[in-house]
Amino acid sequence: MTPWLVFSVLATAQDVQQGARIHSVQGDLEIVKGFVSRILSNSRDIRILLPEGYERDATRRYPVLYLNDGQNLFDGTTSFLPNKEWRVDETSRALAEAGLVEKLIIVGVDNAGTERANEYLPTRQRMDNGEEWGGKAELYGKFLTDELMPYVNKRFRTKTGPRFTGLGGSSFGGVLTLDLGLKHPDFFGRLAVVSPSLWWDDQVMLRQVKAIAKRPDLKIWLDVGTKEGANSVSQTLAVRDALVNKGWRLGQSLACVVDQGAVHNEDAWAARFGMVLMFLFPAH
Repeated sequence: MTPWLVFSVLATAQDVQQGARIHSVQGDLEIVKGFVSRILSNSRDIRILLPEGYERDATRRYPVLYLNDGQNLFDGTTSFLPNKEWRVDETSRALAEAGLVEKLIIVGVDNAGTERANEYLPTRQRMDNGEEWGGKAELYGKFLTDELMPYVNKRFRTKTGPRFTGLGGSSFGGVLTLDLGLKHPDFFGRLAVVSPSLWWDDQVMLRQVKAIAKRPDLKIWLDVGTKEGANSVSQTLAVRDALVNKGWRLGQSLACVVDQGAVHNEDAWAARFGMVLMFLFPAH
């Protein structure tokens, strides 16, 4: 475990082994129940983590990081797999207190269950089982920019503009993040593209990067584990190389991490989340 990650022990090992769900939230997490989207014609919960000291300084404003799959970010009682969550609250708080990252407002946007793949993927494709997935990513982006972001900016003390606004997600959420970031750099300036499912639609995201006419002002974190799938690493490195060819500079506007031995799950993403924050939102 990386030494700067600080976590609380909230359950016995026996509890976790038996699959008991453990409430593991730390800090001030506000939950907006049933946030309605007219654009998507559905609703979902929104989880808003406020930084330490938010209430003490009524004049300070904060950057905002929007993360997909909000159920999996903060709490073992809501995560898809029992107690397998990103530990976003523990990690962001520890790194901010250590002076390594900016204090942030972090907005977890719950997925829409059976609509997750449709909303997160930019193109629609027929799967081997005959089902069709995807095609609503642009609508989902409009939900973020036209409905959710105005709500967050009105209710909380945010810094606005792409320089202060990040978007992140894993797997299909990573595809969504890269897609929306490339198409809407006027809203999102910092991208956390975590274990993206770059196989989707015959590597449509690689084609999208190669089609860029002018590099937008985006800071991108890109990563993958070596045990995620046969072609995951090579596909990720192909996108990295395409981004470099378009003008991104490794170590400055682009980070690419290949995590040895890491698989495609929340434990791996939790272990890397601190590095994500330190690259995208370093303390000044």
